Amino acid sequence: MHDLLIRDCHVLRCEPSETTVLRHHDLVVDRGLISAVSPTGTTRPEDCEEVVEGRGMVAMPGLVDTHAHVPMVIFRGLAEDVSLETWFNEYMWPLESNLREDDVYWGMQLGLAELIEGGVTAVADHYFFMDRAAEAVREAGIRAGLGWAVFGSGGKQGLERSARFAAEWNGQEDGRITTWMAPHAPYTCDDDFLRQTAREADRLGVGIHIHAAETIAQTEASVARHGRTPIQVLEQTGVLDHRCIVAHGCGVTEDDIGILARSGAGVACAPKTYLKLAMGTTPVLALRRAGVPVGLATDGAVSNNTLDVWESMRLMAMVQKDRAGAPESMTLAETLHVATRGSAAVYGAPDKLGHLAPGFAADLILVDIGGAHCQPLHSIPATLVYATRASDVQTVIVAGRVLMRDRRLLTLDKREIVRRVSDAMERLQRRVPDKRIQLYEP
Repeated sequence: MHDLLIRDCHVLRCEPSETTVLRHHDLVVDRGLISAVSPTGTTRPEDCEEVVEGRGMVAMPGLVDTHAHVPMVIFRGLAEDVSLETWFNEYMWPLESNLREDDVYWGMQLGLAELIEGGVTAVADHYFFMDRAAEAVREAGIRAGLGWAVFGSGGKQGLERSARFAAEWNGQEDGRITTWMAPHAPYTCDDDFLRQTAREADRLGVGIHIHAAETIAQTEASVARHGRTPIQVLEQTGVLDHRCIVAHGCGVTEDDIGILARSGAGVACAPKTYLKLAMGTTPVLALRRAGVPVGLATDGAVSNNTLDVWESMRLMAMVQKDRAGAPESMTLAETLHVATRGSAAVYGAPDKLGHLAPGFAADLILVDIGGAHCQPLHSIPATLVYATRASDVQTVIVAGRVLMRDRRLLTLDKREIVRRVSDAMERLQRRVPDKRIQLYEP
């Protein structure tokens, strides 16, 4: 008997320059992996423990959010229409002085509910009290790469706490939870702290997830102050000697792109945050030309307001076209490749995620393309990039387990989660700048 059969769907396959749709195919899942992709009828339903009907829907790799601060959903809507500096110093870092462990647990659950409902099957998350976040991930059933964020001001104690978390949780839940070291950024962590972080990553055999070159202004400030770009700092401190997620990279230079290409680091692109905070944009086309993996990201819901990766995908495509002055650039195939195999590479699992083929993890979603906003259906790739909504995702499967079926969450109690988060709203919105957890001065 097979574990799971997804019947009669259209299977999306993404390559850098070509997207293929296998119409009326079945997917067979065994022991958390895809074991077969074949024309409908090849596998008998009676030979499978569980059957999911996919007729009229597209099966595609689950979306990967390559850089997020998921529990920050608890602060959604509290920092609007302000500059980046004000966002940090007068809003975000004062607000986070209110943070408690339980806030992270319930905030993580709320954010994971939103991610799963939007078709995300894996998230690279960078936040505080991550042992509680990991507990939420364990219960939700999603895949997650977690890092306990730390500032240089946290000193040895902060670094050791982050490393203990990474050691304890890496590989938990049959490998569904992985961990990263998570220094905040070169402008909040000095060279010695970054070197120590790199040594800890070496010792533990984990990667490093860090913000860097978030804006051109940050890069210019780094050059003026230290004679090096933020990416050069990461290279010289050994950070780039490891698997590395570089969040944002809107301020990378041409030389920086070469450094990233040689290092194998991936870059997470969160375009809605950049537009909202006037940060510039990740040079996705130039990075991809140089061979640097680029993945989609949402960042946190205080700068993005949603954890909607579909929104990130279409904004990325349109911003890159506009930046290049070439509407024929950032094609449908390139965009869907970033959303699937590119994001899987940035996440650190290019041979496991992002592709629907035998041997890959059974992390996949079924998308309903029958809505009026998708008709007439001349092009499935165009529909997925420019018309599909997060609410079109009907079914979400991670490691062969169904987490959402027909829009019903099976692992999380959304009503209870919302009640718990709402109970803390009054405390969470108090903003006392003198209590900020860090100062933004790159």
